[in-house]
Amino acid sequence: MSRRDFLRLGGIAAAGLLAGCAVNPVTGRSQLMLIGKDDEVQIDRQYAPRQYSNDYGVARDKALNAYVNSVGQALSARSHRPDMPYAYQVVNATYVNAYAFPGGSIVCTRGILVGLRNEAQLAALLGHETGHVNARHTAARMSQGALAQLLLGGAGAVAGGGALGQVVQGLGGLGMSAMLASYSRDDERQADELGMEYMVRAGYNPWGEVQLMEFLMAQHKARPSALETLFATHPMSEERRADAIQRAETQYAQARDLPFLEARYMDNTASLRKQAGAIRAMQDGDKYMAKKNYGEAAQAYDAALAAEPGDYAGLLMMAKCQAAMERWADARQFARLARQSYPGEAQAVLVGGQIALASGEYEQAYVDFGEYDRIFPGNNGLNFLRGYCREKQGRFRDAATLYKRYLRNGGSGQQAQYAYSRLVQWGYAR
Repeated sequence: MSRRDFLRLGGIAAAGLLAGCAVNPVTGRSQLMLIGKDDEVQIDRQYAPRQYSNDYGVARDKALNAYVNSVGQALSARSHRPDMPYAYQVVNATYVNAYAFPGGSIVCTRGILVGLRNEAQLAALLGHETGHVNARHTAARMSQGALAQLLLGGAGAVAGGGALGQVVQGLGGLGMSAMLASYSRDDERQADELGMEYMVRAGYNPWGEVQLMEFLMAQHKARPSALETLFATHPMSEERRADAIQRAETQYAQARDLPFLEARYMDNTASLRKQAGAIRAMQDGDKYMAKKNYGEAAQAYDAALAAEPGDYAGLLMMAKCQAAMERWADARQFARLARQSYPGEAQAVLVGGQIALASGEYEQAYVDFGEYDRIFPGNNGLNFLRGYCREKQGRFRDAATLYKRYLRNGGSGQQAQYAYSRLVQWGYAR
């Protein structure tokens, strides 16, 4: 790029910056924001369900979800953006985490809830995630990504007015990583501050946030593998704990007599806490899987299923473990049991298709991949997988149609090379 082209492009980007500045609802200051509220909600609705499925689906304990949502709604009603469509839920994953999507969809895992001991700690957890939504941390990071894309993509992207659309479309290939990537330390500090502010406004003792941080830091030392994702996306430090103590002792000293509501938390999470042993066993299984100690992982998952025989996450974890050991009959059986345990949940459908493909059941794999595509449409990789199934069945015309669709929709890498070579071999391309 010549100096003149670079300066011209910089001018176009600067115009986009001026058009994309917005007032932050928390700080009141102007900041780069190429993504509006409607965009946040749209992105949320499209991608949050996919992430929930990755985390073994929303827990089907209606009473537990209603309880968590009631605590969250009390916080969001007192936040800086009370008009966002907040929804607070529990997902079946057993690792320790909580996260927020930009439009107000906030979840916590079973793995973190079983470790909390009072409602003030839960309010601190949900308040922190609500703080990320209110400060628009995800939207700001995505806007910075959009600016980078404009600078790299040239003037055409700006002239076409499609900067946001390009970024959103790019998320299809990135999965949820673009929205659930690590927050900066400044983001975390601000979310901590907002979380304590909201929980005190809602009538909770601010020391619940200090307790939450101490619990997480202790758990990280005792069971680090269960908290890897949380500490990667939410950097924890002694400094954050010290800041929380200082705020509780000074800014919110008058709130020191507010309740922790331990009994109410225990009553509303009784059914979940009965699963604590199974959840710990599944955490152990995941630790062994990460080390490729599949035999030990199978034993851990077996212990979990002995305690909770119909647990969807446990059944699906075991299916993956059996597949890793190439025990295809057992893998298929556990995948079937998982689908029966949670009908319509997408991950079991996808895993079933992957197991069928690996074990040479190409028609079943084709059907499963098609069903997954109906639940979550738009995954271009499924075109390649379904094409491969048809190729293995000798249905080359159908395979060619799917391979061409895969390439036309931006397929790349080794799979694209494979698909193109087959099209050339069959006379559909040169």
